[in-house]
Order: sequence, then C-alpha cells, then structure tokens
Amino acid sequence: MIIRITMAQMMIMITIIWIIVRAVTAAVTRKFSIKREFKLLLVYICLIVIARFVYFDFPIEKGTRPTLYVVLTWTAINKVTLLPFYFLVDRYKGWLMNVIGNIAMFIPVGIVWPVCFDKLDSIKKTVLAGFGLTLFIELSQIFCDGRHTDIDDLILNTCGVVIGAVILFSIRKAKKAAK
Repeated sequence: MIIRITMAQMMIMITIIWIIVRAVTAAVTRKFSIKREFKLLLVYICLIVIARFVYFDFPIEKGTRPTLYVVLTWTAINKVTLLPFYFLVDRYKGWLMNVIGNIAMFIPVGIVWPVCFDKLDSIKKTVLAGFGLTLFIELSQIFCDGRHTDIDDLILNTCGVVIGAVILFSIRKAKKAAK
C-alpha cells in the first residue's frame, strides 16, 4: 500500500494535530495561557520546518509540488545506513550542505525546547529529548520512498541540539552570574 502526501497536506495534518493536542491539554489541565501558547508556537514552528526539510526534497521543480510517498511494507533494509560518517568515504554532491543543514536544522530545538518545557532543565535532558525526536524522524523515514534512514543524520541532528542547548544554558548561566 502506498500513501501519497503532498507537503501542504502534511503541514495541514501537523497543524490539526497540534491544535487538537493543545486543546485537549487545555481541557485536561483546565489551564490556558496565551503567553504559554505563543512560546509553544516556537516548538510548532521547529516541527514544521524540520518536517519540510526532512520529508520533502529541497528544490521545487517547475510546476510540481513536493510529494512524499509512504510505503507500508517492510522493504527498508537497503534504506538504512548504520556505518557512521560513511559520507566521508563516499562523498556525494551536496554532502557538505547536508552536514551543515542537519546540524543547523536542530540548533533551534536545543534552544526552544528548554525555554518551552520546564522539565528540560539541563543540557543532558535537552539532548536526550532532541535525540528522541531525531530517532523518531529517522525511523519514520524507513517507510518513506526516496528518503533514507542514516546514523549520520542521528549524530548530526543531535550535535545541532547540543550546540543549541550549550548556547541557551551558557546564556542562562551568564545571566545568573551577572545578578
């Protein structure tokens, strides 16, 4: 079975899920803070941007919409690379942009998530949360035609989270020391 998802459909799907989760959370906790919701919009934006670049090809060709094909069969074994930093041996066109992009795309996660989620009160917890998000994304790509599950992406994305977390927690530490 093959499911065809356009980029617009995925963004609408993520948005609907986001709204439902936020509404259910407000109903269950009986709390609603517009200030908190605006902060959480940063998390939403991180997820939308990551989904755009992870699941859809970067260049938009003339007149075509980026489309994701989800294949619900287990034929993924040849789509998984477990050898770390294989790109250093087998360089391909655009490998450097891939490295920089994978790191840069997750720096905001290391900054935004601890700001929005009080339980992410250390670099270690933030990195573990970012690693979990990256692992979810990489595993989900097993079922996406034209996508590839790669240990390098897991490592590089997590490095991006580390950089973001170090930036945020260093700023927090400096502010505390200045008081």
